[in-house]
Amino acid sequence: MRKVLLYLLIIISLCFILPIIFTKRFNVIETMATYMENEIQENKIEEVKIADYDYSKYKTVKLLHTNTNEVEEIKLDEYLVNVVSAEMPVDFDIEALKAQAIVARTYTIYKIINNNSKHKGADICDSSSCCQAWISKEDRFKRWDENLAQENWNKISSAVNDTIGKIITYEGAPINAFFHSNSGGMTEVPFNVWGGSGYPYLQVVETSGEDAYSQYSSEVTLTKQELLDKLKENYSDIEIDFNLENCIEILELTESGRVKTVKFGNKNLSGVEARTILGLRSTNFDITIDGDNIKFSVIGYGHGVGMSQTGADALAKQGLNYEDIIKHFYIGIEITNM
Repeated sequence: MRKVLLYLLIIISLCFILPIIFTKRFNVIETMATYMENEIQENKIEEVKIADYDYSKYKTVKLLHTNTNEVEEIKLDEYLVNVVSAEMPVDFDIEALKAQAIVARTYTIYKIINNNSKHKGADICDSSSCCQAWISKEDRFKRWDENLAQENWNKISSAVNDTIGKIITYEGAPINAFFHSNSGGMTEVPFNVWGGSGYPYLQVVETSGEDAYSQYSSEVTLTKQELLDKLKENYSDIEIDFNLENCIEILELTESGRVKTVKFGNKNLSGVEARTILGLRSTNFDITIDGDNIKFSVIGYGHGVGMSQTGADALAKQGLNYEDIIKHFYIGIEITNM
């Protein structure tokens, strides 16, 4: 009888204890699952959304895709993320990226206002040689490390968001916000590149720290025959007597130290023309004749007008913010909220 009572007591006890044990076990499993889910959510990189800003009639931009000749209408600030990601390295300082975002926004608004209809019904095109570069998000991601792509995109999106609505103005109007890769330490005035009357806010300014970048210096070496062949494509009657000491000579420099006029045999060319024909990175170059070779030692990258991108990054690394950077390169301007 005692054994029967003992067995009954054990069975009753198990009926109460086992559910408690299993409940706690499942609670632990559920808690662990919730913890892991939270960890995944915390580690997941959410995409930075572009803020919706009311630009009135400038809410969108009509973009000509030069490879397809198609015109696409895009929200202005979404367009700018693609522009900044195409124009400036993502590893540049965030203040430089913010400056680039404002410059690109200003340049775009200027193009919309001063549209001369050369882009087949579009406001601007995606070519850096004509307007400013643009790259699709998909193509941009393909060129980045896949583990960093979303983080990179967020950094550029933040630069656009943090400066949303801001443009550069001179006497109340958006400026023609030219920019380039590397000034070689000194920017250029528009007159020496394109002629015309120029812009009062685009002057020669000096920037330290640009020599630390790969864009600062480059070389192009051509044989004498290669040089002649390139020049003859534009000047069929050109002649160079390489036996003469001054057969090739830089005749005149601009105030920024770039080549204004250079002599090739019986022809005098502008520095801008020589740069284009010979494929040089800038008009700031020296020429050395060494046997059968002609070496062009080049400083800087681009036309040199307006903001230097590497200069912007160098200034940011020196502690300047985006407003300081913009006011360094564009004289007498204001940063205005549209």
